[in-house]
Amino acid sequence: MKIALVDVNNCFVSCERVFAPNLEGRPVVVLSSNDGCVVARSNEAKALGIPMGIPWFKAKGIAQGVVPLSSNFALYADMSNRFMSILSTFSPNIETYSIDECFLDFSGFSFDLSGYAQQIRKRVKQWIGLPVCVGIGSTKTLAKLANHVAKKRSEWQGVCDFTSMEEARLDRLFSEIDVGEVWGVGKKLKEGLDSIGIGSVFELKSADQARMKALFGINLGRMVSELNGNACRDLEIVSPNQHGIMSSRSFGRGVFACEELEEAASLHVSIAAQKLRAQGSVCGAVQVYIRTSPFSLDAYAMGSTVPLMDSTDDTLLLIKAALSGLRRIYRPGYAYAKAGIVLIELSDKRRQTADLFADREEASKRSRLMKTLDEINLRHGRNKVGPGISGISADRSWSTKKGNRTPAYTTDWKALPVALAL
Repeated sequence: MKIALVDVNNCFVSCERVFAPNLEGRPVVVLSSNDGCVVARSNEAKALGIPMGIPWFKAKGIAQGVVPLSSNFALYADMSNRFMSILSTFSPNIETYSIDECFLDFSGFSFDLSGYAQQIRKRVKQWIGLPVCVGIGSTKTLAKLANHVAKKRSEWQGVCDFTSMEEARLDRLFSEIDVGEVWGVGKKLKEGLDSIGIGSVFELKSADQARMKALFGINLGRMVSELNGNACRDLEIVSPNQHGIMSSRSFGRGVFACEELEEAASLHVSIAAQKLRAQGSVCGAVQVYIRTSPFSLDAYAMGSTVPLMDSTDDTLLLIKAALSGLRRIYRPGYAYAKAGIVLIELSDKRRQTADLFADREEASKRSRLMKTLDEINLRHGRNKVGPGISGISADRSWSTKKGNRTPAYTTDWKALPVALAL
């Protein structure tokens, strides 16, 4: 088995630089929703000591001259789709792991895989401007680790193929890599491994699998097996449907009025319901929650779960349920900082038992209405059309802060980049 992991370097920053070449070589950070925390950093920003996840107001004091950008998820999602489309031409079997990572199955390929991976890097850079690194291994864990080596060690020129290395050379390399770089080894697990004298990848690979399983659980036992070339994780060619769909955002200011909370909750339901229909599921219950800032003196947080009589994917019915839960937990006088909803108890719509007493004609009309909403929003942009209560066409003053957001270069005709010829 031969698996490659292709990963975009500093994805969000790289997407921004495609359309703003003047950002090349400069320290750049991308901020989370509401311009709160650092969620992506250029190499230059990393070199200045700006850690991932730090609140922006603290990062300002670390280094001057850093360019802060508000997150532009419409741009990142579209660039990701283009990236995955290119990768699909290099292998018949791929697994989208995240917005900027994809596993490719190279099993059965008899040619030089390192050269093939360099072709991938060249094409992605030439066609959409994104820099990528490629790691190749006999398991997914090894492919992830090879990608880490390709990204951190310049002598590999962006591609590292473990399958072409002799075991002795591979073990020497593993002895130089901290065990915390293994896929799935977090801070707490690393501390546990350090405490028993396992500090490098080679030491974990050489550990007794049964002992690791007994001490730290079955997942670590599988990691040891995968580091030794025994695949325990298959490629998920078709991603499984989500078991719950969440939509939430922090507000750009404190929200006091219940009407504004209803508007926000309805918008979140509209977003989540479109995802629900896209994966062919129906929802059996809706959770809604609101909270103030956890740092406020009179902090308040509460949630409510509203079960549905019949599972549905109808946005209007889901909004009705969410609002009944919201009104139950709303308390006046608080400055709310965030609201969100979660669609739970999901099931396959094709296996849904029909209601014998339902008005079939009305249900058919509502189904066509939902399909039309989805088609319009897919063609013209997210939330272009929706229920009036969600305030889609209104000026939502409570919306997330986005003072430094760049245009949606690839998904909005009005935001297309302009090139001037002198």
